[in-house]
Amino acid sequence: MSDKRNTYIVRCGEVALKGMNKPYFERMLVDRIRKIMKKFQDIEVRREEGLIFVKTPDSLNKDIVTGEISRVFGVASISPAVEIDISEGDAEEILDKIGQEAVSYMLGLIKEKGIQTFKVDAKRANKAFPIESPQIGRIIGAKILIGCKVLKVDVHKPDCKLFISVRREKAYVFEQKVSGFGGLPLGTNGKGMVLLSGGIDSPVAAFMMAKRGMMIEAVHFHSYPYTSERAWDKVQDLARIVAGYCGRIRIHSINLLPIQEEIVQNCPEEEITILVRRFMMRLAELVAKDTGSLMLITGENIGQVASQTAEALVVTDASVQMPVMRPLIAMDKVDIMDLAKQIGTYDTSILPYEDCCTVFLPKHPSTKPKLNQILESESHLNVEELIRAAFESRESVMIYGKE
Repeated sequence: MSDKRNTYIVRCGEVALKGMNKPYFERMLVDRIRKIMKKFQDIEVRREEGLIFVKTPDSLNKDIVTGEISRVFGVASISPAVEIDISEGDAEEILDKIGQEAVSYMLGLIKEKGIQTFKVDAKRANKAFPIESPQIGRIIGAKILIGCKVLKVDVHKPDCKLFISVRREKAYVFEQKVSGFGGLPLGTNGKGMVLLSGGIDSPVAAFMMAKRGMMIEAVHFHSYPYTSERAWDKVQDLARIVAGYCGRIRIHSINLLPIQEEIVQNCPEEEITILVRRFMMRLAELVAKDTGSLMLITGENIGQVASQTAEALVVTDASVQMPVMRPLIAMDKVDIMDLAKQIGTYDTSILPYEDCCTVFLPKHPSTKPKLNQILESESHLNVEELIRAAFESRESVMIYGKE
């Protein structure tokens, strides 16, 4: 094993604003980073004065490390950095030491990227250090100009912006700031039950709630044999991608076909969509209560389809008592698609396998349903027995994230 170590500075974003609760959120964030990095050996994760520091063997690829850490919710950005011991020496000796590392760092960038211009951005986190940040920047910049003859200073559009951070016993030199997703550490906001289809929206909705610190469980409805095994495989693939961000996801699979057939035989055709949706919500609520989930999560987006008009959402919500979270409700479809592409679910979501929502689709679905009219239609169904049978026939599978 190599003795050389690489250092990564992890910034916490919103977690830093948590006041008295900040230590709790930071501990949760450190735990999540340790968990996602446990697949690698000899990893050290520690928090110190508002930042998290990750150390790895230098044999571990930096892009892989930053890629893994950037997937942890609560991480605002990551920087691969050179760590310098400044626990000994006066200010001049310490700046000489930082300057040597900065020159070495820049020579590497000249060779690797062919940079020609630079700017130094210095920060003195340790206010006891006797030289202020602007002066540190000027001193280190001068040392770089002497040590790297080909470089020039450009304060407006430099090829490289070199960051210098002077802390209590360590200083850091780095160039990159790789963005994370931000948000809150997973597990800090209870558990939610997402109604997961094979479409574009619901995986994105699950991702967004997980980003707010919520653990995710899922319920999926199918209409086998009208829907295929390939459609079920597609849903599991989507869950596998989302689980790469939010940890394992248990999917509860329920065949909705007996309920759909009863609705088709006994209720007005134009109400099929909204009636089926109310049964889905009832079943999802039962599964949520059975598994300790606090709320339902859907990918609904107002006005997108017949079951997502304002009137339809009101009638849908009236079927359950549990809070319904709709993180995509006011987003443009294009923005949802862009986010799906960013998190990697889009290409799977657009695979052309049918789902239960396309079975028994009415030609002219009601877009402005009235609750009293829907309740009258449901009076022709044995709602409790249909719900009980569907709930008891559910099957569950645990999905783990893609490596």
